Amino acid sequence: MSNQTEKTIAVVKGLIMDGVAKANSGHPGGAMSSADYATILYSEFLNFNPDDSKWFNRDRFILSAGHESMLLYSLLHLNGFISIEDIQNFRQLGSLTPGHPEVHLTPGVEATTGPLGQGFSMSVGFAAAEAYLREKLGSDVVDHYTYVLSSDGDLQEPIALGAASLAGLWGLGKIIAYYDSNKIQLAGPTCNSDCTDHKKVFEGMCWHVIEVDGHNHDEIRAAIKAGQQETSKPTLIIGHTTMAKGCATMEGSHKTHGEPLKADEIAATKKKLGLPADDFHVPADVLESYRARFDSMRKKAADWQTVVDAKLSEADFAEMWGHVTKPRPELEIAWPEFTPGETMATRQAWGKCLDAVMDSLPTLVGGSADLDPSNQTLNFRTTYGDFAVDGYASRNLAFGVREFPMAAIMNGMQLHGGLLPFGATFLTFSDYCRNAIRMSSLQELPVLYVFTHDSFWVGEDGPTHQPIEHVSSLRLIPDLIDLRPADAQETAVCLDIALKQEKHPSVIFLTRQGLPVMDPAEYPAVIDGPRKGGYILKDCEGTPELILIASGSEVSLALETAKLFKRKVRVVSMPSAKLFDDQPDSYKNAVLPPEVTSRAAAEAGRTDYWYKYVGLGGVVLGVDHFGASAPGKILSDKYGFTPENFASMIRQKY
Repeated sequence: MSNQTEKTIAVVKGLIMDGVAKANSGHPGGAMSSADYATILYSEFLNFNPDDSKWFNRDRFILSAGHESMLLYSLLHLNGFISIEDIQNFRQLGSLTPGHPEVHLTPGVEATTGPLGQGFSMSVGFAAAEAYLREKLGSDVVDHYTYVLSSDGDLQEPIALGAASLAGLWGLGKIIAYYDSNKIQLAGPTCNSDCTDHKKVFEGMCWHVIEVDGHNHDEIRAAIKAGQQETSKPTLIIGHTTMAKGCATMEGSHKTHGEPLKADEIAATKKKLGLPADDFHVPADVLESYRARFDSMRKKAADWQTVVDAKLSEADFAEMWGHVTKPRPELEIAWPEFTPGETMATRQAWGKCLDAVMDSLPTLVGGSADLDPSNQTLNFRTTYGDFAVDGYASRNLAFGVREFPMAAIMNGMQLHGGLLPFGATFLTFSDYCRNAIRMSSLQELPVLYVFTHDSFWVGEDGPTHQPIEHVSSLRLIPDLIDLRPADAQETAVCLDIALKQEKHPSVIFLTRQGLPVMDPAEYPAVIDGPRKGGYILKDCEGTPELILIASGSEVSLALETAKLFKRKVRVVSMPSAKLFDDQPDSYKNAVLPPEVTSRAAAEAGRTDYWYKYVGLGGVVLGVDHFGASAPGKILSDKYGFTPENFASMIRQKY
């Protein structure tokens, strides 16, 4: 063992203790038990550019155990990415060192972590993106590892095992995961809640598994090298460690998981580790030895850039590199045309859109959670094959019945960069995805969620498959763009909106049942109106006496209902409440004039959301109860989704 390595690890542990103590909040124990592995990884193995934390071909390190954030921040300080003042402001308002790492905030943080299991699962997305781009661009341009540090809590979350199963199937040999098995979690010993033999489990999912003493530096180095040499399987290094390793009296205590160490414990621990009593002590020799590789890594990054510049003279490479690096708002997408008057489900329109653009967007990758025919991704799968199973240039991700891992893997792919990921399932199963969707928004990731079978119109499958509250519920997630198109024309516009986003994820809600395709000659606003979220689809002369608002499949219902009135009626299509709410007041007031208080809304879901547009006394046709198993048309009659009933509700009120 190197004395300098031991000294560096001691300094990292000192920063962990001091940062948590100064904040009087945080998790020192796990960070200290993982410190040996993480410090050796960063100082001896991790390949990055010290001058550019976003260098494209860097190794990615994901701290899935996000509560160990002070460990990561300490290493990022040694990298030169954040200052000692940032360390001192741990968990303070406006600092670069929040309680859990945030990717859009702190240089060197690759993923926002905290909800356990998701960092591990995102790492599978990182590695999948690396494998695809390596195949398309060449290993001289894309060839890096994805390292992930996980805890007992990560592997107790089933999402991690779902993602791990896919990583094993896909043979993602560039993943090296470290499991810090300190056998302690917040509530006490892990044996109180878990008896899993992770070596057997992961070997059963086609992983290469190595067990080491997580405090033996030679074993750690040998395990990382062995993981790098295993190219056909992902590697799990199980590090058997002691919680709060190095503490004077509290080694192994579950109290160190989520509580700062007391001043006397910190003082005694620093003495035991050979550190001075000073707070936030980082000596010059530690920085010098830690950064000894920096010049060689700078040269490696410069040589890489030379390779890229030379390959740009190759037409195929230049074209693909252009797709990988093009800002999303600059995408040029030729969407298909649809025949007015035809009846087409919006899920079918999505399928036609996907078929029309998939050749021209080689970075568009994704798939379905085992619902390819229903989600209209079957042709995409047939055309491009299943990723890894049919080769790493294949673009369909066969996620299986794993909605939550699917969503987190998409986040990882988007975080990696260079791809346009999408994932599809039934809307009712969006609940399985929800926390990862929330993490899409929090991380400012413009991934596309395709949710079909969006209402009780699913019919015979019954209430387990009929979404009621799901659209309204997803609209509550900040910065998530909701898109519920009224027909095939709006579907194409909504997809264009989604794929050209820079920071916001999108959820598109699509019907199983057929809807009439609108004629742009009769409804010219359908071409661009959806970009503002809500727009006047059909208007009257002068100021309207009644405004009907609808989304998705209920827009055609609103148009038919309007014909039953002799007064002046305006019909507003609102495919996206989020985009409409983001418009200036002048626009919103032009669409929904405040003086026009006679308003009604229709959507085949919860009614609550719509009162913000129609007023508390307005009329809302919706569904506030679970559905039933019956043909969709019978249910629409039973629930009153007919022009006659909608008109009757309005007449009773106004």
